[in-house]
Amino acid sequence: MKRRKFIQLGGLSITGGLIACNANPDAGQKILKLAEQQNEKLERGLIFRHTAMDRVHGGARNAGKAFPSYHISKQVPVWDERARGIWRLEVSGAVRRPLSLTLDDLLKFRRTTQRVNHYCVEGWTAVAVWSGVRLSEIARAAQLLPDADYVDFESFDDGYHESWDIDSALHKQTLIAYGMDGRLLGPDHGAPARLHAPIKLGYKNTKYLTRIVFTPHKTGGYWSDQGYEWYAGT
Repeated sequence: MKRRKFIQLGGLSITGGLIACNANPDAGQKILKLAEQQNEKLERGLIFRHTAMDRVHGGARNAGKAFPSYHISKQVPVWDERARGIWRLEVSGAVRRPLSLTLDDLLKFRRTTQRVNHYCVEGWTAVAVWSGVRLSEIARAAQLLPDADYVDFESFDDGYHESWDIDSALHKQTLIAYGMDGRLLGPDHGAPARLHAPIKLGYKNTKYLTRIVFTPHKTGGYWSDQGYEWYAGT
């Protein structure tokens, strides 16, 4: 999708987009409120119904090394095993069987590889090939309880987190990704594992994952905790 069409569908302004993609915490409340309204329109009109699938159309090339990255920490977050021990992804909350998964454990799940778009609130789109485990398979292994209506994704990127509605989280194109363009993720793009799906804007795709918590209630997110609300698909 071309940049102009993307912006028109979402009613997005570049100023509002800077909040999410460039992590500008000094943005004013008016901009935050405008972004809330614009993003609600965007998700309703653009970021797919839960049964739809994102497709890369035309001759779009993979972004490769030009794929943008961002983080909240002052430096690129890197998991330090000497200080923290082996990295694990904890799966908890409204589940019958909590999980504690190492990267090796994730690699034992059935792998899904998909070439999809990555949509940024600024209006640009980048294409990459992502490999990982469908979150729906991890949820199945954890045995969700009936009241699991939302999911909170937590990271070691200075407390960054985002919550999703359960339908989006269980979409077929929602991955816990450990690979990008045929290689294991590097620090710039969320290693050891990150959330990725084309059905949400990029900043909703939490990087540097540490915990997945299924919950009956929406738990906000890094930006909404500061007053920047997000329509979660309900």
